[in-house]
Amino acid sequence: MFSELPITPPATPLLNRIEQGLSVQALQSDELVQLADELRAYLLYSVGQTGGHFGAGLGVVELTVALHHVYNTPHDRIVWDVGHQTYPHKILTGRKDLMHTMRQAEGLAGFPKRSESDHDTFGVGHSSTSISAAMGMALAAKQQEIQRKIIAVIGDGAITGGMAIEALAHAGHERPNMLVVLNDNQMSIGHNTGGLATYFAKIWASKFYISMREGSKKLLEKIRPAWELAKRTEEHMKGMVAPGTLFEELGFHYIGPLDGHDLPGLVQTLENMKELDGPQFLHIRTMKGKGFEPAELDPVGYHAINKIEAKPKGPQPAATPALPARPKYQAVFGQWLCDMAERDNRLAGITPAMCEGSGMVEFAERFPERYYDVAIAEQHALTLAAGMACDGLKPVVAIYSTFLQRGYDQLIHDIALQNLDVTFGIDRAGLVGQDGPTHHGAFDLSYLRCIPNIVIGAPSNENECRQMLYTAYQHPGPAAVRYPRGTGPGAEIAETMQQLDIGKAKPIRDGEQVAILNFGTLLDQAIITANELNIAVVDMRWVKPMDEALILAMTARYALLVTLEENAIAGGAGSAVNELLSAKGIKTPTLNLGLPDTFIEHGTHTDQLDWTGLNSENITRKVRDAMQTYDITSVSTVGLRGRVEAPRG
Repeated sequence: MFSELPITPPATPLLNRIEQGLSVQALQSDELVQLADELRAYLLYSVGQTGGHFGAGLGVVELTVALHHVYNTPHDRIVWDVGHQTYPHKILTGRKDLMHTMRQAEGLAGFPKRSESDHDTFGVGHSSTSISAAMGMALAAKQQEIQRKIIAVIGDGAITGGMAIEALAHAGHERPNMLVVLNDNQMSIGHNTGGLATYFAKIWASKFYISMREGSKKLLEKIRPAWELAKRTEEHMKGMVAPGTLFEELGFHYIGPLDGHDLPGLVQTLENMKELDGPQFLHIRTMKGKGFEPAELDPVGYHAINKIEAKPKGPQPAATPALPARPKYQAVFGQWLCDMAERDNRLAGITPAMCEGSGMVEFAERFPERYYDVAIAEQHALTLAAGMACDGLKPVVAIYSTFLQRGYDQLIHDIALQNLDVTFGIDRAGLVGQDGPTHHGAFDLSYLRCIPNIVIGAPSNENECRQMLYTAYQHPGPAAVRYPRGTGPGAEIAETMQQLDIGKAKPIRDGEQVAILNFGTLLDQAIITANELNIAVVDMRWVKPMDEALILAMTARYALLVTLEENAIAGGAGSAVNELLSAKGIKTPTLNLGLPDTFIEHGTHTDQLDWTGLNSENITRKVRDAMQTYDITSVSTVGLRGRVEAPRG
């Protein structure tokens, strides 16, 4: 048991041999236990050096070793769900010496990635996809007459997703040869059923039991009353000691729950199940953060960690007084939600399993009767909100931009079509840094603004976010406010909440020849460019409805309009401006700056702004180039009377 993260590399002789080509399949039982110990120690060290997902990986060390020992990967397919728990898998599959690059630019991804390794059989970042993907691989193997084993590893949180349940139901119909491993880390599914369940699980996985069960089935099928009695007796015995009746009814042969940290027991069970045909289901119990005492005591807090910063040597200068910490946008949302709930008892807060990430912890504690965590079920979250809105409540859905994509049909048909009063706090809008392309909120402006009835706001700072949330809540229909991950520019946040004029922009800086129309939190970058080039800046605030009157007035004054957003250019806010000018027959040139038509890899947010050309240096260069293209004369920037700083309120 570790109580601190190691700051020097641990001794890992067996793990080093695996990295050099020794097959995990070739190891003996005692060597497997040693390998698991070394793997856990190295995982603690490597994540401490880079930061990243933490507790989930510690919980599946024994399972990962057992899977790679029993199965011939990558010929046999292991499909991981979500991907938080795949760091041990990456270490065992030739990437140990690259773990120091985890989640960094051009380094290892924090999730399985097909282009990174043949052992990463399916790219993932969202949850509940593993059973569907594994089933597709199993059916492909059958159709192509390829002999291979297919294993889906899914967590107890991810199996709450509707997609996972749909796949289980379909697998019961098609009956593919595949194994589903449910990693129950006690974060979602009920209490352990004790030693008797473990005892029966071992019996149910034994070759003797399987042969007796199948032999008895053939014998008793001809005597229907006896067969029905035997079947009911078996199901009743299992139902008393294990939560497997549901999976049996769906058509799976259920084994479990087993101790997921009993490596010899796991190996034995997997070896037995490897020989079985049809859909199999193995339920294991694990501890998130296993082997690291702080993570065992606080599995939520240690879901992910920051890297260990080296302590400087020698005497240190006296510390300067720390500036007040800037609140994250998630904290701004959480405070607004609590303040609004105090005022209006109709408010209900909904999240699809993102309480901590979305800043709802205080709301959940203070208003438990109005807090609804629907688990990883985005579609249900939206239609639940629709039903609440039908009968007098005012639901607020806190959801990541990338996860809202999963509830798109419900957003259109169940909420917008009926013009229901649902407010969306859309978190992680724009680029999100190290989590990479699966988690970027790159498309929400594009997929939202084409929907009738919806209002869309894009605040430029923390106070704007608070006031815009209040405004959206007062709007008697669907309204969305999108804001990024992390901290903002440090605007002073007013305690008083005031309604903004929906669809009205806010001029920030006057200028010559060119105007930047900013949508969202890139306003500070726009102001740096504007000060250098002596051009105008407008904080547009609203993407739908847009301030059309102001835009049309600006076409008469400026020779070039530049739109700026941290969203895909295709179909985004800039496209809305283009559509307006085209519809009015106005030929003022526009330069649309936003995310290019590609998936942006993981790295720091600063890296990603540079790669996509959305930092001030690149914005300035692109505006200069456009001015040259359209033969627009640059204005001297010496002693500009219009110079402004990014607004702080």
